[in-house]
Amino acid sequence: MDWQFLQLLLLIITANGAPIMLRFLARNRMIYPVDFGYVFFDNKRLLGNSKTWRGLIVAIATTSLFALLLGYSIETGLLIASGAMSGDLLSSFVKRRLGMRPSSMAPFLDQIPESLFPALLVMQAFDLTALNILYLVSLFVIFELTVSRLLYEIGIRKRPY
Repeated sequence: MDWQFLQLLLLIITANGAPIMLRFLARNRMIYPVDFGYVFFDNKRLLGNSKTWRGLIVAIATTSLFALLLGYSIETGLLIASGAMSGDLLSSFVKRRLGMRPSSMAPFLDQIPESLFPALLVMQAFDLTALNILYLVSLFVIFELTVSRLLYEIGIRKRPY
């Protein structure tokens, strides 16, 4: 595992963690759902209240700035954050279709798209192979499931997953 690979993993973690940290710090201020409360044709919310514009904006801004600090372009950070948030929104959309409540646990569905999409978007820039991507996604799943539990224990997350 090389330094560039670890930096990519850190950027993906940043994109996914920034909204959680801001929710903890800002509480219920400035929370506007991405789906504006719309209901899909199946009479279920498109995404739910937990997917907010605040979270999307902080993920994109934080990841872009962190990418710059690591020596990458802002565009690289933007791609990584956009991929991670797209994966997160897709997971929420699928969970709503499956009748799962917002913020309910869906192992792998919650982690794989959030790490796979950004890896695919920067695959060439980071010179990733399919095996690298599989390894990256696996590490992210393990990290996210482990750290989520810790963040719950110290009161940052609402749920241990």
